[in-house]
Amino acid sequence: MTAPSPLWSTLTDPLVRQNPVMLQILGICSALAVTTSMATALTMAASLTVVLVLSAGIISIIRRHIPDAIRLIVQIVIVASLVIVIDQILQAYLHDISQKLSVFVSLITTNCLVLGRTESYARLNPPVPSMVDALGNGLGYSLVLVVLGSLRELFGAGKLLGWQVLPLAEQGGWFTPMSLMLLAPSAFFLLGGLVWALRSLRPEQAEPAEFVPPVTREAGE
Repeated sequence: MTAPSPLWSTLTDPLVRQNPVMLQILGICSALAVTTSMATALTMAASLTVVLVLSAGIISIIRRHIPDAIRLIVQIVIVASLVIVIDQILQAYLHDISQKLSVFVSLITTNCLVLGRTESYARLNPPVPSMVDALGNGLGYSLVLVVLGSLRELFGAGKLLGWQVLPLAEQGGWFTPMSLMLLAPSAFFLLGGLVWALRSLRPEQAEPAEFVPPVTREAGE
């Protein structure tokens, strides 16, 4: 069996093994705030992925011409320019969802995931690997948002993408929406549950214990 190519590993590792949200705990503010529905989660995921891939490509292309002293400023300007374009497109074609996303599209500019990948990978590698790395991290981020968004919308409103899936009790069905699922604390607990589940399945991702209690001996030993 042939070993996977470096580009394939770069693309797939951020999905689970090196997921930026569940392992590196990056970009969780938007993951908690915009996952009240699948529509907003998908829109935010697509927006961040597009910005991340394009900014990684641009920064990688000009990486040899960026002075170290101003590299962060240049990176932020490039990311902010792309975010403005994406925000304007959303306002023009998806106005209702843009209103629901509020300021979180604009905050992609300062998202730790975007700045982290451009700083640690794109400015040190050629364009193609940089864009593949950005796409993998964007898909890993998107996976978490889609899971959270689907769970919160399904159990909070009985819907998925606006379509009624679970019959509501007030309409003669059996399901009573759990309004707590549409509040921010539920996203926090769901994300914590995902992190716990992933690290239970992959123990190597768990951090080593900071403190090991001393071994006590029973009396008479």
